[in-house]
Amino acid sequence: MLPTFYPARFTPLAVAALLVASLIPNALSFAQDKPDRPPWAQKSKPGANSTKSQPAETDDAQEGASQRGRIRVNVNLVNVLVSVLDERNRPAPDIPRDVFQLLEEGIEQKIEVFESETQLPLDLALMIDSSLSAHKEIAFEEDAAAHFIRQVLRPGDRLSVFAVDENVTQLAAFSDNVATLQAAVHHLPAGAGTSIYDAILLASRSLAHRGEDRRRVIILVTDAGETTSNADFDAARKEAVRSGSLLYTIVIRPVKNESGRNTAGEHALETITDTMGGAMFFPDSAQELDAIFDRINRELRTQYRLGYYPNPRGPANTYRQIEVKVAGNYQVRHRKSYLTGPQ
Repeated sequence: MLPTFYPARFTPLAVAALLVASLIPNALSFAQDKPDRPPWAQKSKPGANSTKSQPAETDDAQEGASQRGRIRVNVNLVNVLVSVLDERNRPAPDIPRDVFQLLEEGIEQKIEVFESETQLPLDLALMIDSSLSAHKEIAFEEDAAAHFIRQVLRPGDRLSVFAVDENVTQLAAFSDNVATLQAAVHHLPAGAGTSIYDAILLASRSLAHRGEDRRRVIILVTDAGETTSNADFDAARKEAVRSGSLLYTIVIRPVKNESGRNTAGEHALETITDTMGGAMFFPDSAQELDAIFDRINRELRTQYRLGYYPNPRGPANTYRQIEVKVAGNYQVRHRKSYLTGPQ
C-alpha cells in the first residue's frame, strides 16, 4: 500500500514565521549592498591579511542586536556659530539669549538651542601659503603657527596642517599631538604658485567628514596671490558653504601698495570669508601674527551656538539665507547661508 500524504496544517503564527524567514535574506542583502555610498561609508571586507576572528555576518548580527529598541529620527536642526564683538572689537561674553534674533530668508525662527560659550570640540585645518611669493616671511609664519597650535588645542580638539603652493599638501593628519603638528609647520616645502581656491575646497571637504557634533574651522595664512588653482571661486565657495566651516584668513602682503599687487585674490577671499562667518586680517608685518592668532583663539573660545528648526523648511538641496541680530552696539559674525539636505 502506498503511503498516504496529508496536507500540512499551518497555524497563523507559523505562516508569519515563514514569511519573515523568506524576507530576511533579501533585507540583509539590501543593507549590505550600497553601491552609491561614498568609499568611507562602505563596509570593509576582510581580506587575506585580515585579523578578524569572526565572519562579517556575525558583526552585522551584533550591530543589529545593539540597535534594537532605538528609534532613529531625522532631525533638521540648524546650528549657527556666532561671534559677537563689542565696540572695541573684543569678544563680548555673557550676552543673554533674549537679545538674539535669528531669521531664515527674512522669517524669524524660534531659537531652540542656546549656548553662551559653546563647548563643541574644534576641528581646525591650518593652511599655510608656502609659495615663492610668500616664502620671504615663512620663518615668522612657522613660529606663529607653532605657538598657535600649542595655545588653541584643548581636550577633544583636532588640528591638521596643510601646505599651500601650486598644490595643496596635508603635512599632518588631524591630531592633538602638539609636537607632531609643530614639526609639520616647521617643514613647509617651498613651492612656486598659490592655489587658494583649491585650498578652501579641499579643506572644506576634509572638515565635512569630521562629524556633525564638532566645530569646523579653516585658518588660511597667505599672500592672497591666486595663480594656480584648478577650482574656481564658485566651486570653492559652494564647498565651503556645504561644509558649514568658519574661515579665518590672514593676508601677508609682500607689497603694501595696492597698485603694485594683484588684489583679485584678496577680494575673492573677503567674499568667501564673509559668507562663512569668519574674519579677515591684514597685518602690516609678519611679526603681528602672534597677536592675530591670539585673537582668533579668544574668539573661538567665546562663540555662541544657536540652534533652530527651520519653519518653513526650504526645498531640498537649496541655499537658505541666515541672519542673526543682537540688540545693542555689537558687531555680529556668523555663516550667511546653509545648504538644505534631502527631504
